[in-house]
Amino acid sequence: MVRVAVLVSGGGTNLQALLDAQKAGDISSGSISLVVSSRPGVYALERAAQNNVPAETLARKKFAAQEEFDQALLKLLEQYRIDVVVLAGFLTILGPEVIQRYPNRILNIHPALIPSFCGKGFYGLKVHEAALARGVKVTGATAHLVNEEADGGPILLQKAVEVAPDDTAETLQRRVMEQAEWSLLPQAVELVCRKEGPLPRREEN
Repeated sequence: MVRVAVLVSGGGTNLQALLDAQKAGDISSGSISLVVSSRPGVYALERAAQNNVPAETLARKKFAAQEEFDQALLKLLEQYRIDVVVLAGFLTILGPEVIQRYPNRILNIHPALIPSFCGKGFYGLKVHEAALARGVKVTGATAHLVNEEADGGPILLQKAVEVAPDDTAETLQRRVMEQAEWSLLPQAVELVCRKEGPLPRREEN
């Protein structure tokens, strides 16, 4: 079974979608084995506890340099024998060492149809505010692999969502989550787990 870590920064609605999909059997090739939060006290940690998933908090601001944070994260991932990493609203940048250690095994959900409204500075409500300001009639979500370019990795899955004439950033955010993110992310996790399998590891004596 492929061991999956979910990295979060807030309430964990996408984490909940993954946990629900696992219970329903929609994620059958992987098992959520660790939740890592960039902030203490967020509700995502409570969701992990309710589902008996080990959880750790790793705040970027506690480390002087990006490399120190990356080393601490890699140590955690190794400790829990993680094979696949999922960014589910994780607002901390991963350094190149982490990305290179898990090639084609880190995936992210972005609340827009990449290449629209993506890249540096486009996260959370800012994505939906930009979509409304541009006047688009259709937006959506994208599940993609992570590389060293923000939102630049290969696209796995996309789903379109219509923009309503009276939408606010908040109502649009909610509809994109409900109609796209919560279904796409579990599908993408199953896809990557099935394709990549467990990481090869040396047997411990």
